[in-house]
Amino acid sequence: MIGYLTIGTNDLDRATVFYDDLLSGIGATRAYKTDELAAWGFGEGSTLLTITKPYDKSEATVGNGVMIALSVENPKAIDILHAKAIKLGATNEGDPGPRGKNFYGGYFRDLDGNKLNLFCYT
Repeated sequence: MIGYLTIGTNDLDRATVFYDDLLSGIGATRAYKTDELAAWGFGEGSTLLTITKPYDKSEATVGNGVMIALSVENPKAIDILHAKAIKLGATNEGDPGPRGKNFYGGYFRDLDGNKLNLFCYT
């Protein structure tokens, strides 16, 4: 049902490098990039994660309560990707680990402050 998710950035080039590197860890590739936005997915027709400069030319801000959850293969992959996100300059919002029954996740904020979760069901 979801075709794409979009989050804002104030530095498209910096954010593109961050997501190129991070998302390669789950097999996603850049679908396209323009002067205003970039998108990643798993091939034609897949759901896309898109970053963009705001259309109204105002500063991109973080949505309070908004979070993007990226499905990852297993807990070990989450541990690796979470550490990679932090190494790339993200801010830790919750170390990887079990959360409740049959759920494993790690949380971070990207370079623009957008909150993401790497998760899997165990």
